[in-house]
Amino acid sequence: MRLTRQPASIALAALLITAAVSAVESSAKWWSDNLAGPDSSSYVDLDQIRKSNVDDLEVAWTYPYAAAGFNPIVADDVVYVYGRNGSLIALNASTGKEIWIHEGLNGMTSRGINYWQSEDGKERRLLFSINNFLQAVDARNGLSIPTFGVDGIVDLRAELLRGDKMGWNNNSAGKVWRNLLILGSTTGEAFISPPGDIRAYDVVTGKRVWQFHTVPPPGEFGYETWPKEAYQYVGGANNWGSISIDDRRGIVYVPTGSATYDFYGADRLGQDLFANS
Repeated sequence: MRLTRQPASIALAALLITAAVSAVESSAKWWSDNLAGPDSSSYVDLDQIRKSNVDDLEVAWTYPYAAAGFNPIVADDVVYVYGRNGSLIALNASTGKEIWIHEGLNGMTSRGINYWQSEDGKERRLLFSINNFLQAVDARNGLSIPTFGVDGIVDLRAELLRGDKMGWNNNSAGKVWRNLLILGSTTGEAFISPPGDIRAYDVVTGKRVWQFHTVPPPGEFGYETWPKEAYQYVGGANNWGSISIDDRRGIVYVPTGSATYDFYGADRLGQDLFANS
């Protein structure tokens, strides 16, 4: 894994209205949260583009090396995209010029990443899962943060039933809420796949803060809605898509998919909380 600086290139396309607002006016309207905000609406209430000026849109700059299907983050006039050779790339949002490139991140979440900054704004991080691991890099320079987890990584297979046997991966970014990164997973659809536990990690230390079992073990609410000892062999019931957060109340809303085996459930009697919820 190496960090390189590249000359400015020119399609992540940025569109600029001829009568553009100043950087100061738009500073409070960044896309710093994956899917725009806590509600994951992919919507921001902006008024620069209207019926009266849409015909005047012009291409301000283009970047040819970004990957399709990835949701960029935009914060403090920097665009963070995924691109060539498995790279995480920081671009100047006003000019499209490359600021830094962190290469060698093949296997990173394909749909997007998360951005977090401290209250004083002095610390800024990009967080993402890559294959079986969680990683954080410094948003200012693209360098890995060695104090995060163990030597800069968190093993997401740890403390997950059958995680060491089947592995773990995720295509979605999860969600940052305050100092927590809340993650779902893509666990697979085989009989012995891991369960789709929802987990939250401290964005500074990488330590696991809480874990919700979507296939409840004995003693937890919902256990009686599954066959006896189901948690020992049933997997899935996972969140592979987006989640939403009620920021004021501190509630996370997590849609879940089917339990395993994905196309056969005759051995699962009852409500099977918390699958398909």
